[in-house]
Amino acid sequence: MESYRNPVLTGAVFAPLIVCAAVAPFRHSFDNANAALLLVLVIVAVASFGVRPAGVVAAVSSAVWFDFFLTVPYNRLTIENQDDIETTILLVVIGAAVTEIAIWGRRQQARASRQTGYLAGVMTTSQAIAAGGSTAEVIDQVRTELTAVLRIDGCRFLAGGKREHSPQLNPDGSVSRRDRLIKVERDGLPTDAEIELVVQHAGAVQGRFLLTAASRISRPDLEQRLVAVALADQVGAALASQESTLRNP
Repeated sequence: MESYRNPVLTGAVFAPLIVCAAVAPFRHSFDNANAALLLVLVIVAVASFGVRPAGVVAAVSSAVWFDFFLTVPYNRLTIENQDDIETTILLVVIGAAVTEIAIWGRRQQARASRQTGYLAGVMTTSQAIAAGGSTAEVIDQVRTELTAVLRIDGCRFLAGGKREHSPQLNPDGSVSRRDRLIKVERDGLPTDAEIELVVQHAGAVQGRFLLTAASRISRPDLEQRLVAVALADQVGAALASQESTLRNP
């Protein structure tokens, strides 16, 4: 977003000015309601980028320049006509509403994109297991997926059971430390210790992923944490299958 934030803010300031200045020579024959519709189009165009300050700025800029160029008395920030006052207020209100709708839409689109990515990661791991890939390859792939899904620094896999006093990413997606739940969405994942994600299958512990989130605060939502648990369970199934094959060649 940072790459286009400043140009969008610049457009939010000057686009309404340009539109109003262009319409001003025809203001005696051009209905103000039509001018307001043109400004609404400008506001919608700016708001579509999903930058909240830009949408608000476009709405305020539209109202100011509409008042200055197109309402009596002209070239002054004063409005005498009641209809023009209502139109100016509506420009601001519509601008704020359109901006919020655009931001909501972009968030929904981003959420859908993330869900597709999560599903792709789980499916890729499943396909690697089904194709008979080595457990080392599966573990390495899941390490990469966990790092991306949880937005952490990295993780490593260790065989053996869990440690009692380490933070835990539990099967239900919650994160706890010594039986105390951590509010991840508010406080983020612990940064002072590795977080353990137990790898198990059919109740038998196969190992654990140790997750590191030390360099920055990461706040994966419940959906992301459940995807991480699902990925770990796939490793557990692969390891259990390998053990079964070794016992029954």
